[in-house]
Amino acid sequence: MRHVDFSPLYRSTVGFDRLLTMLDSMGQLDNGGQTYPPYNIERTDADNYRISMAVAGFSEDDISLEAHRNVLTIKGEKAEERQDENTEILYRGIASRTFERRFQLADHVEVKGATLKDGLLHIDLVRNVPEEMKPRRIQIARATTDNTKQIESKKAA
Repeated sequence: MRHVDFSPLYRSTVGFDRLLTMLDSMGQLDNGGQTYPPYNIERTDADNYRISMAVAGFSEDDISLEAHRNVLTIKGEKAEERQDENTEILYRGIASRTFERRFQLADHVEVKGATLKDGLLHIDLVRNVPEEMKPRRIQIARATTDNTKQIESKKAA
């Protein structure tokens, strides 16, 4: 991917440093190109989102979620499985390796809850924009010319 230089925008914008840094870091591979576990990000309605992550073989006790300063961190660490002495694994296709995924959350996006069902971890997110941050309509008053006062007057000659 080509690298985009955002330095002209840094000179002409105020308060967008975090956004520009995020855009700059998107060009780099996240976690060394990590693709495990696979996930989907869905918008369920205008202010609700869902992250669905395939975590087959992990239980609720093996997964931890932490939301801190606009970063959602999901860690999975599987406890060592005890094998029966009579059993020999010939091929291991179900991954049970540890993982850590991080998601940047926008301002005012909060984690509503998480559920684990059928090998999929569903994390529900909601965007709660405070009332004072929402756009509001401002009425324009009609100016009247009848009540104008004259400060000085000169007599016409």
